[in-house]
Amino acid sequence: MNLASPSAGSSASMWRDPLPGLITLASAGAIGAALVSQHVFGMEPCPWCVLQRLIFALIALAGLAAWTAQARLLRAMGLGLVLVLALLGVGAALWQHFVAASSTSCNLTLADRIIAMLGLDASLPEIFQPRASCADAAVDLLGLPYEFWSLAMYLLLGAAALLGLRRPGR
Repeated sequence: MNLASPSAGSSASMWRDPLPGLITLASAGAIGAALVSQHVFGMEPCPWCVLQRLIFALIALAGLAAWTAQARLLRAMGLGLVLVLALLGVGAALWQHFVAASSTSCNLTLADRIIAMLGLDASLPEIFQPRASCADAAVDLLGLPYEFWSLAMYLLLGAAALLGLRRPGR
């Protein structure tokens, strides 16, 4: 049975829109790229980098919820959450670039407090522990600031969520 199109299989209700699944995979890929950058290439994350990882993880979970949802309303709620989280990610990436990266200390910023409050830095330190100041973590990747790559991904994820919300009957 092919689940890729509504006409395949015995029932149109078996069809699953791949867009939320792609959102989930792209978000997981962004986290994977950040971890490779950190653990293979030695690019240590600042609190704002870590906060963006958390936002990508939450987007992946919301995308997964939308992808597995049987009811259209639940799917729409998952995609709506993706859109809101993507906008928060845009804000975090812009804040990191224009404010935090020019600061010699990003200790006790909003990003630091969120990560500490959730205990992620202690429970999953290899993923969520800030290990550099914002100024030290300000690096380029292929000529662009690293946070602009996150910004581009958040914009794409938000656009995908918006597209999914606008699709009729899915």
